[in-house]
Amino acid sequence: MSMREYHAFCAAMMIVIATPAMSQNAQFGQPITPADIAGWDISIATDGTGLPPGRGTATQGEAIYAAKCVACHGDKGAGRPNDQLVGGIGSLAPDKVPMKTVGSYWPYATTLFDYVRRAMPFQDTKSLTNDELYAVSAYILNLNGILGREETLDAQSLPKLRMPNRDGFVPFPRNPR
Repeated sequence: MSMREYHAFCAAMMIVIATPAMSQNAQFGQPITPADIAGWDISIATDGTGLPPGRGTATQGEAIYAAKCVACHGDKGAGRPNDQLVGGIGSLAPDKVPMKTVGSYWPYATTLFDYVRRAMPFQDTKSLTNDELYAVSAYILNLNGILGREETLDAQSLPKLRMPNRDGFVPFPRNPR
């Protein structure tokens, strides 16, 4: 068999083998149900749309933070080994060294809740209850001087908080004309 005949034979075999496989529909898994999606459809808008029921205070959040957050974010959110959560308010000015913390950088308090809900604690994401989420958020906001220690944080009060850098972002038009 010549090289040309060999290549022609191989091409014909690939077509013969691939044809039955290509005629079948993929048979991976099963259709996703609304119940499957619900566990992941947890987006929170800046206006508070999507916030779950629950409540918490900074006092309650301090104990949760000590048990589940301090190892990565340090005592009272000071940072080390991971991100610093507290301080830096007013540091996003041209003549200062910027500190991007919850208090200095984040424009909406609902973003803090949403991020902690999705991604924290790092080793056990999505494990905190709604009450724990509100309490830890209240604690971090309290450390940044944004919320009082005994003020209750819930779906009604969280979106009403005004973060120090709320007006520090320039809107970018998605569809300029």
